Amino acid sequence: MDQEHPAGQVPESASGGATQPQVSGATPASESESQSVFPPGLTARVELTVTDVDTAQAVGSGDVPVLGTPQVLALAEAATVAATASRLPAGMTTVGMRVELDHRMPTPVGRTAVAQARLAKVDGRRLLFEVAVTEGATTVAEGRVERMLVDRQRFLARAQGTP
Repeated sequence: MDQEHPAGQVPESASGGATQPQVSGATPASESESQSVFPPGLTARVELTVTDVDTAQAVGSGDVPVLGTPQVLALAEAATVAATASRLPAGMTTVGMRVELDHRMPTPVGRTAVAQARLAKVDGRRLLFEVAVTEGATTVAEGRVERMLVDRQRFLARAQGTP
């Protein structure tokens, strides 16, 4: 994957819990403008060392002490956010729209899950990412995450019911 982002922290809301994954990695009016801001091939990598608060038991998605699917999804989304973070135009953000994720293998407490996101396609304001989550050489999950580029203030106003 082409571009990595420098180390930093993902906001707590992106990680879905107290454990913080480690990140490594003007409004576009047309698809060509979006592609110039977000060229396909942008990548980011996010890591999470699994703790008890990340397990299916803790997040309510099962009764086993392994990385829960909601945390796998949060990790994958954090990687997509990191891929675009340094290129967002002022006043803009991206929001999740659609996720397809196959969670294939368990990750025990103490192991490190790594999410890698690659921007595969830009369609106007829609950004389609391919994501893979691995633990060592094992693919834990893979799929696609679609995000939409939006004006932050307008989005929040609509969310609060303000015109």
